[in-house]
Amino acid sequence: MELNSVKETFGAALPDDGTAFDVLIAGAGPTGLALAIDLTRRGVRTLLVERQDRLSPGARGTGVQPRTQEVYDDLGLLDAAVAAGGLYPETARWENGEIVDVTEMIERVAPAPATPYSNALMLPQFRNLEVLYERLLELGGDVLFRTELTEFDQDSAGVTARLRHADGAERTVHGAYLVATDGGRSTVRRALGIKMSGPELEPVAVLLADLRVDGLDRDHWHRWELPNGGFAGLLPLAGTDYFQTMMAGFDGTPDTSPETVRAELAAHTHLDAAQIGEVLWSSLFRPRAGLVERYRTGRVFLAGDAAHIHSPAGGQGLNTSVQDAYNLGWKLGQVLRHGAPDSLLDTYETERRPIAESILDTSTRLHRSRTLRRGRDLHQLGIGYPDSPLTRELRTDLAEGTPAAGDRAPDAPCTTPDGTPTRLFDAFRGPHFTLLDLGGTGIDDSALPADPALLRLVRVGGPAPDLIDTHGHIRDAYGPAPAVLLIRPDGYLALATPPEDATAQVAAALETYLGAGALAAAH
Repeated sequence: MELNSVKETFGAALPDDGTAFDVLIAGAGPTGLALAIDLTRRGVRTLLVERQDRLSPGARGTGVQPRTQEVYDDLGLLDAAVAAGGLYPETARWENGEIVDVTEMIERVAPAPATPYSNALMLPQFRNLEVLYERLLELGGDVLFRTELTEFDQDSAGVTARLRHADGAERTVHGAYLVATDGGRSTVRRALGIKMSGPELEPVAVLLADLRVDGLDRDHWHRWELPNGGFAGLLPLAGTDYFQTMMAGFDGTPDTSPETVRAELAAHTHLDAAQIGEVLWSSLFRPRAGLVERYRTGRVFLAGDAAHIHSPAGGQGLNTSVQDAYNLGWKLGQVLRHGAPDSLLDTYETERRPIAESILDTSTRLHRSRTLRRGRDLHQLGIGYPDSPLTRELRTDLAEGTPAAGDRAPDAPCTTPDGTPTRLFDAFRGPHFTLLDLGGTGIDDSALPADPALLRLVRVGGPAPDLIDTHGHIRDAYGPAPAVLLIRPDGYLALATPPEDATAQVAAALETYLGAGALAAAH
C-alpha cells in the first residue's frame, strides 16, 4: 500500500434499509478495527462504519506495547505487524550541530519464556491500521467508508441507527448493540450526554508531521532541546524512508502547511530547509486528558478514545484502546453466540474503567515530569482484574510469584507428546476459553461443554497429556502444584482451583460467567 494513504476504497456497500446486525461499530480507528476483527472471527454479524473515505493517515502514535502484541498474536496479525515495524533506536541529543550524547530512551528487555514479546514495537499508526484492516478483510469483514452514523435510538430489543453516506444516501439499520469507537470528540458520547473529565495538561501546541529528511542517519531518534523548554524530535519510521517529527513548545500556534513544517524544523534544529523534503502528512494538536463517567448506557458502549483520552507520553493511549476492544469483544461474543447473560457486559466497565483511570494517571505524570525514559512498567503486562466479579481464586497456598486468578496467563514453551515444539499461547489462541489441567488432576470433561468454540481442555502431564512440560517452563510460569485454571478468551485467569472438586468448581464458574445454557447446550 502507498505510504500514509491506503488506496481509495469504498469498502463494504451500503446495506438495505432496515438490515439487522448483531453489533454496530462507529469509527474505524485501531479500537473499532480490533473489535470488528474479534467479533467477526466469532461469527458475530458486524457493521463497522467510518465517515472518512479511507483509513486515517499519519504515523501518530507509534508504540505497540508487549501486551498489545499478545493481543495481536491471538487475533492473527502479529506477524504482519512485526514485518511492518521495528524496534526503537537509541536517542541522540544534538547541540550546536553535533550529537552530544546518546541514551536508551526506550528500555530494551530480553524476551523470556513467559513473556515472548518484551519490547515496544515501533509501528506507525497508519501501518497499524492497514495491518488491522487487512486482517479484517481476511476474515471476511470490511469497513463501510464515507458513512456517518448520524442518530440512533435504543430500546430493550436493540439499537436503531441512521446512516448517511457521502453521496447523500441514507439508511436505517438495526443492531443488538452499538459500540462507539469514534474518537475523543465522539458523536455517540455526546448524544448520550455522557460527561468526560480529567486533569488539566499544559496547553502546549504540538506539531506532528511525516516527512523526508536528507543528511540525517536512521540509527537514532534525533532530539533538539528548545530554549523555552520545548523540543523537536525526528524519529526514523520503521519500514519506511520517512521520519516522524514532533515539535512541542512553540511561541504561538503554527499552521500545518508543508512550508511551515519545513520552516519550523529548520528554525529549531541544525538542519537547513534544503534538507527537509516532502511532507506527507501534518497535524497540530494540544494534549488533553479525560475519562468518561460511565462506559455503558443500555445497549450502547464507549471504547477507546471515546471513553478516555491521554497525553501521548508513555505510548499508552492506543494500547489501552485496543485492549478495551479485546475485553468487550469476547463478552459480546458470549452473549450473542453462547447465551451468556447480558449482565456479563456490565463487567466491561467494571474491569476497564479502573485500568483507564490508572493509565491516565501514569501518562499525566509522565507528561508533567517530561521524563523521557520509558521502561517495562509501561508494557501493560502487569494489568489484571483481581477484583473483577468474574475472578475466582480458590487456592490457599500460592507460592510467591505464582499467577493468581485475575492475572495475565503467561506463555511457556513446551511440546506435544510426539515431541513437536509448541507453546501455551498456541493453545490459548482463538475465541475459546481454555481449561488448563496442570498435573493430571483427573478433571471430568464429560461434565463440561464439549463445544471447542467455547471451551478447550488442555492437560499438562498426567496419564493422557496434551502437552509435555519438557524444560519446566510451565512449572516456572504457573508453579509446581497441581491445579486447574480456567483462562478467559482474552488471556486472563478467570478461575484457579486445586484439584479437589475441580470439575464442580469449573462447571459452576462457567455457569456464572456464561449462563446455564452453556452447559445445557453441550450435552
